[in-house]
Amino acid sequence: QVHGLTKVYGGGFRAVDALELNVPKKAFMGFLGPNGAGKPTTIKIVTNMLKATSGEAIINGVSVMQDPKAALADVGAVVETPEFYPYLTPMETLHYLGALRGMSASEITNRGRDLLDMVKLTEWKEQRVGKFSKGMKQRLAIAQALLPQPSVIILDEPTSGLDPRGMVEVRDILKQLHSLDVTVLMSSHLLNEVQEVCTDVALINRGKLLRSGSVADLLNEVK
Repeated sequence: QVHGLTKVYGGGFRAVDALELNVPKKAFMGFLGPNGAGKPTTIKIVTNMLKATSGEAIINGVSVMQDPKAALADVGAVVETPEFYPYLTPMETLHYLGALRGMSASEITNRGRDLLDMVKLTEWKEQRVGKFSKGMKQRLAIAQALLPQPSVIILDEPTSGLDPRGMVEVRDILKQLHSLDVTVLMSSHLLNEVQEVCTDVALINRGKLLRSGSVADLLNEVK
């Protein structure tokens, strides 16, 4: 939940302007708007990468502003273009990141094996990440976000900058998130992407919420 969220930069530019947003539990919400609408700023505030000028962001009933560690303990995220140590393999990367989250080696190995299969990187598991394409790195980023089995997934334009094949591969993985017991917030500027993978949508422009609701209901309104 986001209440009255505002971010004003130097010079008075309002990237986010009294934004109200509610992501229903177990929903897959597309956070849709044109470039410059305030989507990345909002996501960075919600994931505690950026401080808000005012307002509140709450995850699972916990304020990100007041207790960011507790609020984000059950969150997996991919924000901006993912980068990994180029000399590590996918499994070594997951072991490194899983250990930072306090996971045991055996837990990481077992879950990591399933996730690499899910994101179609099993055949690349012995290769160094430095050899990966941008799309492959994005798929690995989604795997690391899912590694600790979070209840909330936050994705910042996960297909941005990918070639057509890479976009299809990542969208196929996103569709699989529906079978997991998670709440997803995914920013995008592509209407067809939101229609394809999301159950709900929030429309944002110039930092303000325009509309929100189920994808089906909003599509019916414009028919």
